[in-house]
Amino acid sequence: MGFKLVTDIVRYLPILILLAAWEAVARSGAFSSDLFPPLFKIGQSWLEMVASGELTSNAAVSLYRVAIGLLSATAVGVLLGVGMAVWAPLRLIVSPFLELFYPIPKVALIPIAAIWLGFGDGSKILVVFLGCILPITLSAYNGARGTDQFLIWSARSMSASWPRVIRDVIVPSSLGEILNGIRTALALSFMLVVGSELLVARDGFGCLISFLGGTGAYSAMFAVALTVAILGFAADRIFLAITARALRWQTA
Repeated sequence: MGFKLVTDIVRYLPILILLAAWEAVARSGAFSSDLFPPLFKIGQSWLEMVASGELTSNAAVSLYRVAIGLLSATAVGVLLGVGMAVWAPLRLIVSPFLELFYPIPKVALIPIAAIWLGFGDGSKILVVFLGCILPITLSAYNGARGTDQFLIWSARSMSASWPRVIRDVIVPSSLGEILNGIRTALALSFMLVVGSELLVARDGFGCLISFLGGTGAYSAMFAVALTVAILGFAADRIFLAITARALRWQTA
């Protein structure tokens, strides 16, 4: 327990140093307090927004968009990736679209999604979906392609159907790669939803950050940005714990 505590402190020491440096600069008076508000002031603004419901209501909107977009991308991406690995015609059809779409900066999709679906939830969910589906699809494909062929042949020799081979052999074997792709997509989902809300939204974290910055409420703006960072970090830690549990059988 003591060793783990020391390890955690060392791991997050750079963040503690950054916070200490921020506070030192804020209290030095070298810069305007608007540019570098003290951490206490940021915390005070955070508490005020939580008490008023302003932060929690916008957080609920953004997290809803992240959840729907990411879950949809996971379902479609895993099916596409595994399907491409086991069925060549699907790979021939889908691969050109992936190669064409992959280099496009996903933020470029924000105005297109807004034109198609307006300023509501739909356009934000679409941006998250399109941005997240690529890493999940590619990870599922690589994981499924890397499945030990001997295991597949063994299952087929025992008269296992292809759906059963996929369910009992290919998906479990590629689970590690799939989860890595979902973790990458999870980080992307927070960036994409906030980015889309900054440009075209009436609510959510990004809209709140834009509004607070435009009205000069900089300590509150930093409080919202810090909340996004903490939620993203917490989501990643929770997902890592789920991943470790899901893959425990591989190291047993």
